Amino acid sequence: MSIMKLTATTAAIALTATSSFARDNVQIAGSSTVLPYASIVAELFGENFDYPTPVVESGGSSAGLKRFCEGVGANTIDIANASRPIRENEVAVCADAGVTDIIEVRIGYDGIVFASDIAGNSFEFTPTDWYKAIANEHFIDGALVPNTFETWDQVNPDFPAQPIQAFIPGTKHGTREVFEEQVILAGCEDGGFYEAMLAAGVDEDTAEQKCMAIRTDGRSVDIDGDYTETLARIEADSNGIGVFGLSFYENNTNLLQVATMNGVVPTTESIAAGEYPVSRPLYFYIKAAHIGVIPGLKDFAEFFVSDDIAGPDGPLAEYGLVSDPELLDVQDTIANEMVMGSGS
Repeated sequence: MSIMKLTATTAAIALTATSSFARDNVQIAGSSTVLPYASIVAELFGENFDYPTPVVESGGSSAGLKRFCEGVGANTIDIANASRPIRENEVAVCADAGVTDIIEVRIGYDGIVFASDIAGNSFEFTPTDWYKAIANEHFIDGALVPNTFETWDQVNPDFPAQPIQAFIPGTKHGTREVFEEQVILAGCEDGGFYEAMLAAGVDEDTAEQKCMAIRTDGRSVDIDGDYTETLARIEADSNGIGVFGLSFYENNTNLLQVATMNGVVPTTESIAAGEYPVSRPLYFYIKAAHIGVIPGLKDFAEFFVSDDIAGPDGPLAEYGLVSDPELLDVQDTIANEMVMGSGS
């Protein structure tokens, strides 16, 4: 997608279409990963500006974007938080509902980490370990066979004989998509299973789907809530290993221990340096038609990505966000109301 500036004419049409708005606070929903950052900013915004504190809800990236794309007006949200980029089909759904001008804002970067009970066994994972542990099938000797591994030492002889019990993000979470692509698919490829399928005549799309299909026998459990639910599952089952955002782990180090991935400890420093292999950008999306109509919307967005808030010395970095090295460009995107476009 290309970026085009919201023209004065487009803005005027948007404002005319929404002039009957009767709401004075910014409303936000979406990613549970972005939730704590947005909540921090909302609270600070309410304390420092003459606007009501924005209302921030969770629900997952997909759920937030679905609400965002319901239309324009006071009964729809202004901002959708997401731990993945908005998809082409979501942009199309938005457009069909009249949400034609969307501003994409990248707030920084986060890592996906693998953490377990602080008193339990420690792990040094590779993506292939996770593929072997929770893939629905393995490609062995030219055929797909059901995954029958029950303990981690069956996955990797260097691991303890601990029952496999994984708690992973549900499919409505943006984290799930990154987990599937950067861990499960990567592990399938690194372990040679993907190439073996291609060599056996399986087409690329089918091979990818087979690589990323997760077992459904209870060894891997989808968590539809936020990371607090994942933590609760681990507290109830000390064998559990959960998938978390780095910032959540860093704020719960008294309860959780983190595993390495490809020998790298996940930290803000290792993510900023590009060393930790499982990281992703975080976003929020603004409904441009609501700017100038919902009081404080643009001020909130600019405040969110200001140097004092989203910079390397700001409160979001203290919570675990890796500051965007192109933060100035992000600030310009909001200041100039640069919207996403479908043109080339």
